[in-house]
Amino acid sequence: MKTTIIAIIFILTAEVTMAQQELLSFDEHNKYIYYQIVELPGLNADTLETRGLNFLKTQFPRVKLKQETSLKSVKGEGKFLTYGGISVLKHENGEMSYLVSVEFKDQKYRFWLTDFVFTPYERDRYGNFVPKAGIEIPLESASSRLEKKELDSYLNETGTFCKQFGEKLKIYELNLPKQEESTKKVVTDKW
Repeated sequence: MKTTIIAIIFILTAEVTMAQQELLSFDEHNKYIYYQIVELPGLNADTLETRGLNFLKTQFPRVKLKQETSLKSVKGEGKFLTYGGISVLKHENGEMSYLVSVEFKDQKYRFWLTDFVFTPYERDRYGNFVPKAGIEIPLESASSRLEKKELDSYLNETGTFCKQFGEKLKIYELNLPKQEESTKKVVTDKW
């Protein structure tokens, strides 16, 4: 009975990790892409654009933005860290750079993340993890330069990041988060 339960848990875990890999597909240029169209009835393009731009500025402040006003779109470049090692001893083993594009129309928007490039990290003489100089591996051609296990891990992390990005953007577009209320100050010298 115990072995059956353990086997079921392993099978479900394997399906979840494979599902993250399937989030990424290839575009017409043979590059990995995460593409999504989201319809939001009742919202015009200007509102969606304002909220989308505000989302990128507040939630991803390190993304370098390029706003194209004539096309109602926002483009940017960003990075996120990838981790490796055993669960207790996890450390940064590289960074993944990407391009993000968001286009807005009345009652809908679309976004995609593409041009994923992996930069491996190494330990410097002080024990810190820093990017290896001059090594950038496009995710599409990584199978020739990385082991299958490493590549699967990077694809899973990239798929997870893209999915979370899309979910956060949709929540932000639906309802702009409320500004944090200032904390009440207690004055103890007057009573």
